[in-house]
Amino acid sequence: MIEKGQTAPDFTLPRDGGGTVTLSELQGAPIVLYFYPKDDTSGCTREAQDFTEAANAFKAAGCTVLGVSKDTVAKHDKFREKHDLGITLLSDAEGNVCETYGTWVEKSMYGRKFMGIERTTFLIDAKGTVQHVWNKVKVAGHVSEVLAAAKAI
Repeated sequence: MIEKGQTAPDFTLPRDGGGTVTLSELQGAPIVLYFYPKDDTSGCTREAQDFTEAANAFKAAGCTVLGVSKDTVAKHDKFREKHDLGITLLSDAEGNVCETYGTWVEKSMYGRKFMGIERTTFLIDAKGTVQHVWNKVKVAGHVSEVLAAAKAI
């Protein structure tokens, strides 16, 4: 797991709407990098909607918001359109970035163990250093907490 004080590992991933995003090309401004399990599930939809509702506030703080899951770009496009999302969604279909950031973990539900993305958010400063890490995120109230931290760096 990437921890506070570490340099955020660079990556290039395909994004919704086409094209790619390279993390290091965004340096010079803070970045919220949040990992979520799956498009169009209740918690993930709520989290994406909350980030969308706060998009202008993040922009005013000079901050870019990036959501990452293993869903395909096509699924991201449908998810974005269905819920009128205003944030960038990145596809880590191979799971390499999830592995690098330590968000691909063994989970358990109803006694069954499986691998999946642990809902995690990283706040990265303008120099590329991780300033905050939120693990095992509970969606309610999370975005306002991240926004407050983003405004403070």
